[in-house]
Amino acid sequence: MNLHTAFSVSEEEIKDQPQQIAIRLEGVGVCYRVASERIATFKEYAIRLLQGKIMHRDFWALRSVSLTISTGEMIGIIGQNGAGKSTMLKLVARVLRPTEGRVVVRGKVAPLLEFGAGFHPDLTGRENVFLNGALLGFTREEMEEKFTRIVDFAELWDFIDVPMRNYSSGMWARLGFAVATDVEPDILLVDEVLSVGDESFQRKSFARMQEFRDRGATILFVSHSMDMIEAMCHRAAWINHGSLEAIGNADEVIQEYRRSQTS
Repeated sequence: MNLHTAFSVSEEEIKDQPQQIAIRLEGVGVCYRVASERIATFKEYAIRLLQGKIMHRDFWALRSVSLTISTGEMIGIIGQNGAGKSTMLKLVARVLRPTEGRVVVRGKVAPLLEFGAGFHPDLTGRENVFLNGALLGFTREEMEEKFTRIVDFAELWDFIDVPMRNYSSGMWARLGFAVATDVEPDILLVDEVLSVGDESFQRKSFARMQEFRDRGATILFVSHSMDMIEAMCHRAAWINHGSLEAIGNADEVIQEYRRSQTS
């Protein structure tokens, strides 16, 4: 069975079916220019650049990816490290612009790509909650309403007024997850977030993900846990060296992927 399905959907068709299509990638590619040799310092790089002695090559993180995701669908993104999974999520989150092709997204997006990216280690947990909320576009009044829920979920009342440089990586992740998920998004982008923290935190994170799914949010979920994807996702997409290798029923795509790892 050929699991790979390419889609070509016009803007008019999306407007005609607003409740059916949440995300569409059509012929999408992301290309980076990288130096052909390793340069140790920025000074050396600048000198060689001025002398015209730096050779570059094109590296395609994604190439010719076409994918349509329906409203309310939860799809797992699988593949080896460096395959292009996180790049795909960043395109949907509008963190990156495609080099070629186009990305159409309908609805409010909540990207859980890097917890605590807006946290400052010299500020307390409390201060960072409000700082991170501001970066996410919330007013101070909105964050004051959210604050108790966030700290309750993170279970960090004993440390909320301690500078975050004294937090463990697990505590950092718990607070970041609590801030990022205290929303009601139309589309949720999740990049390996359920692999951080202790077992108790992972269970809470898993339960919150299920709540989003049950509310009808569209979810793109990157994970190396095949069991978790099989348990939670309707479909799976396998990204291999920047290309969409397969997409279809989660169990079937995972079987294809596992066979490729043993051959």
